[in-house]
Amino acid sequence: MTNDAELSPTQRHVLEVVKRRGEITSSELAEALEISSSAVRQHLAALRTAGLVVSHKEAHKDHGHAGRPADRYRATTLTEPLFSSAADTLPIELLEHMEAEEPALIGRVFDRRRRRMVDTNEHRFAGKSVDEQLAILTRLLDEQGYLADFECLGNGHFRLNLRNCAIWSVANRYPQACSAEFDYLQALIPEAHLQRITHKTQGAHTCAYDIHFDDEPQLSVGA
Repeated sequence: MTNDAELSPTQRHVLEVVKRRGEITSSELAEALEISSSAVRQHLAALRTAGLVVSHKEAHKDHGHAGRPADRYRATTLTEPLFSSAADTLPIELLEHMEAEEPALIGRVFDRRRRRMVDTNEHRFAGKSVDEQLAILTRLLDEQGYLADFECLGNGHFRLNLRNCAIWSVANRYPQACSAEFDYLQALIPEAHLQRITHKTQGAHTCAYDIHFDDEPQLSVGA
């Protein structure tokens, strides 16, 4: 089991929930999926054998807590390509050939790709409130395979979480890809201050961005 075609629909759903949660126990997973704990454990065992998930023992916060600590599962980097859209996958071999011919060309390629993506999507944000813009951005990134979500932290602060990297193999080889991704996000919400606070290429489970507005943003009615 090394690619998406070899995953059953349930196994793919299991992986998606694990990635979106960061870490999760089998009982929490069973509750989220509304299937039996034994079925979840079977799926997790298969995914672990395939190298798609790993586990560690849950540390008890209460030292007097009795019972066996539960296993907490998280997805490995092998799962990154499984959730990437085919249209957004960059051919790394072609990039390597381009780099060999002209190293400076790589940066221009990522910049041109960023500008094309901004031109394609910026109209979707025009005239929208802050929470609507963040919802659109999250949905857009989700469509591209990033398994995105955002949190409202209050006082003009938000947190954007990318649970999957849609360009994982390229991002590991070329840091310009991550810089272009940052600039792409900033261009879509130019009134915000954006800061990447965790980075998957540096070992984090999530690429997380702190989004801050100088003034308390005007949210849409009912938000």
